[in-house]
Amino acid sequence: MTAEDEPRLPGRGAWWDVRSSIGSAADLHNREIPEQVKRVVWTHRVVRPALVLGSAQPHTHAKPGEELEAAGIEMLRRRSGGGAVLIQPYDTWIDVLIGNDDPLWDSDVSRAFLWLGGVWQRALAKLGVTPTVVHSGPMMNKEWGRHICFAGLGPGEVSGTDGQKIVGLSQRRTRSVARFQTMVPYATSLSETAGLLAPNVLPTTLDPTATTIGVALDSAVLTVAFLEELHRLP
Repeated sequence: MTAEDEPRLPGRGAWWDVRSSIGSAADLHNREIPEQVKRVVWTHRVVRPALVLGSAQPHTHAKPGEELEAAGIEMLRRRSGGGAVLIQPYDTWIDVLIGNDDPLWDSDVSRAFLWLGGVWQRALAKLGVTPTVVHSGPMMNKEWGRHICFAGLGPGEVSGTDGQKIVGLSQRRTRSVARFQTMVPYATSLSETAGLLAPNVLPTTLDPTATTIGVALDSAVLTVAFLEELHRLP
């Protein structure tokens, strides 16, 4: 009997293959997408802080690499768009992979995020983080978001009713597999990320000290709640 053949517990949906990894942000980001998958979850923990630039973001937007390295911060570039993300070892980073034969697959790359945002919203509600909103419209604060990811708000991302982002999402896909990358920072302000960027890069309309992101919940607690809700999907 395979895992997929095991009897379902009440309230449990389809099986997800959950795998955990610890390593550098570069190694975890550059993990190859399989040619085919069923339903897979990768939970990640970085061994040191990392500043991750968007695919089209100039490296000159960040402080010099040697300066970041001296501070113990890794710098790398991801293959998806958007602005910079600061990842800390205590943040919650979970990737979700589905195949193009999965009912959750959506060929519209914006609409494809919405179900995943709903899973995160229900997980947060279970932990008392309410009310929240799953953004279903076009990108908001696009000019801010192209510098710092968590300053903008895209489809499927979860925010408080004040619009401040709790869950960030990005996506990479091949013809047969979609890899959704999700992240919940431990509660902080945008100034932590802004402090790693080059001087005078941010728009003058963005005040990083006035924007709180993420949530003050332990990564292990968040991960369990997320997986519980994910496993409820048919």
